[in-house]
Amino acid sequence: MGSPDFSVPVLDALVEAGHEIACVYCQPPRPAGRGKKDRPTPVQARAEVLGLPVRHPKNFKDPTDVAAFADLGADVAVVVAYGLILPQALLDAPTSGCLNIHASLLPRWRGAAPIHRAILSGDEKTGVCIMQMEAGLDTGPVLLRRETDITAQDTTATLHDRLSAMGANAIVEALDTLPSLTPEVQQEDGVTYAQKIDKAEARIDWSRPAVEVARQIRGLSPFPGAWATYNGERFKFHMAQAVGTTGAPGEVVGPFTIACGEGAVEIAVAQREGKRAMAVDEIIKGLDLTVGSRFE
Repeated sequence: MGSPDFSVPVLDALVEAGHEIACVYCQPPRPAGRGKKDRPTPVQARAEVLGLPVRHPKNFKDPTDVAAFADLGADVAVVVAYGLILPQALLDAPTSGCLNIHASLLPRWRGAAPIHRAILSGDEKTGVCIMQMEAGLDTGPVLLRRETDITAQDTTATLHDRLSAMGANAIVEALDTLPSLTPEVQQEDGVTYAQKIDKAEARIDWSRPAVEVARQIRGLSPFPGAWATYNGERFKFHMAQAVGTTGAPGEVVGPFTIACGEGAVEIAVAQREGKRAMAVDEIIKGLDLTVGSRFE
């Protein structure tokens, strides 16, 4: 049970490990692109290539959808970024319950946007947890956890891909050793919630310290993209590092280096309005960016 790109390596890993996939559940196709034609989720597209049966109920309020799930007679349900709340009847249906792959080190960052929040908060580590699902939001006991460092070069995009691969490996390991795994009850100490990213968080406040602005840029890359304006044009920033250069907040103090309230950020990848993301060396060729000018 999964929907976005993050879930596709998990499906592939389960198939490659020889597990019988009784059915694939994902979000329904939705209008997308210029033509606004219904587009299947990445998981549905991959499942169809693999020749697997796919279901995409809008929710599980219809008793027939709940009964159809129970009738699969599944040993276990693997849930990863599915996007629907599962009622208790579904959680109880598989013999070994429902296992969720969550992209954080629970109980830190329960909720919708754990990868973004880990970078935005300056966490040094994150990881994936295989969790036995229960009715609460990411509150179930953890069966297995794997850690990874968050580096100064990580963006949400790079961490997303790494954690997706880690989750795929971890769920295969968990299923292989399920009877011997000891559930670890989550402690209330250290609980944090990863609220969904609001686009209002994306505008850069140059009066903040450079380390925070750099984390904002990396944590919101590629979506929604931290942004500011220069001569009325909106720029999105996708990769940056904090440096010790000083100047007035928003002032250009070097080749695509912008001063903050404390220090400055050196931009490595940016995106002009209506253009693709590019390395700054490429952007600068067509941009009048002078020292002393200002980003707002």
